[in-house]
Amino acid sequence: MKIFEEIESEVQSYARAFPRVFNQAQGEFLYDDEGNQYLDFLAGAGTLNYGHNNPHFKQPLLDYINSDGVTHGLDMHTKAKGEFLEAFNEKILQPRGMEYVVQFTGPTGTNAVEAAMKIARNVTGQQNIVTFTNGFHGVSLGSLAATGNAHHRDAAGVSLNGVHRMPYDGYLGEDIDTTAYLDKVLADSSSGVNSPAAVIVETVQGEGGINAASAEWLRNLQTVCKKHGVLLIIDDIQAGCGRTGDYFSFTEAGIEPDIITLSKSLGGYGLPFAMVLMKPELDQWKPGEHNGTFRGNNLAFVTAKAAIDHYWSDDRFSEQIKRKGEYISQRLNKIVEQYGEGNLTTRGRGMFQGVNCVNGELAGAITQRAFKDGLIIETSGADDHVVKFLCPLTIRDENLKKGIDIVESAIKDVCAKQGPIPEEVDYFDEQSSTV
Repeated sequence: MKIFEEIESEVQSYARAFPRVFNQAQGEFLYDDEGNQYLDFLAGAGTLNYGHNNPHFKQPLLDYINSDGVTHGLDMHTKAKGEFLEAFNEKILQPRGMEYVVQFTGPTGTNAVEAAMKIARNVTGQQNIVTFTNGFHGVSLGSLAATGNAHHRDAAGVSLNGVHRMPYDGYLGEDIDTTAYLDKVLADSSSGVNSPAAVIVETVQGEGGINAASAEWLRNLQTVCKKHGVLLIIDDIQAGCGRTGDYFSFTEAGIEPDIITLSKSLGGYGLPFAMVLMKPELDQWKPGEHNGTFRGNNLAFVTAKAAIDHYWSDDRFSEQIKRKGEYISQRLNKIVEQYGEGNLTTRGRGMFQGVNCVNGELAGAITQRAFKDGLIIETSGADDHVVKFLCPLTIRDENLKKGIDIVESAIKDVCAKQGPIPEEVDYFDEQSSTV
């Protein structure tokens, strides 16, 4: 269809990587207008944890629409909203001993991040937000300031202020606890780092290259925040809703964030939906002080409730995710060992993993080859150097195997033509230093 080339903006990206016209989807599959089938290991960039057109969600949604249920309700009380809140409270919060107030924001992740940062600043009276290297929190100006990626930051057109960036776990090497550095600069009035309102962090950096913080590092981070009276915001927009194995990605670390942001797979069906969870004492908003026309997507309330009822009423789904995650780990470790000449590595946890191919050219060649073989999978990281696995959590075992087989074949073929596999630069190696 020429219409895309004629009038759609040059900003499009996924359409360039996967140049097909798609018109049908079911489960872990996408279909183009010529009837070709593709395994989907992109899953709406983490929005379709439960697959495409999940039948457990579709029928309740159709029933709701056919009954003329409220679609758009601003922040008015509706039956759909109330039923979602009851399900979320009874099956997600209460079993985990979590007491939070729920704020519905505009329907995308960046809306939730903006609200979280704003309430932290208003409550504490401080302006500075600590964020981390390779972090991604959105592309509206407030969240973009907290985002590390230069490609996105360069498009802002204005100065991006109000944040101070710290090294993420592992950024300075495996043996360096970067939370100790944060502790030091917050304790030193001459460090140049203003007292922050909050720290915002992803437990697994999706767009940043599937960098997974250790449970110990996250616990240390919480300790530092409490020591200095700083709020801890966990951005669980991509890593949450089961992606790492538990509903919240920070559960394994045993921490209690002050504020949590959720979006992407929260709605279950791919419908726009975002919200902020905050400790009750932080809920100091004045009525309408932070609003948005689409902060009450009732269709998403219906499918979000269905997702909780069907998948999160007990631990069975979580255990399936962890089992599949272990399979992914085993397969990817064998693949990099066999074809990477010791230079390719794996990263991530649960069903949120990737293969570090060192440079973007190599990773791009692998994903392009995989696409030719019927697999949709993307890259991430500062240089697009990580092949990123985001298949639906509901994927059948045989199709998970099939998708990884395609990736393995692509890596084998691309690496065979590559010659020497590029090595990752060690900036702490004296031989690599230009200083």
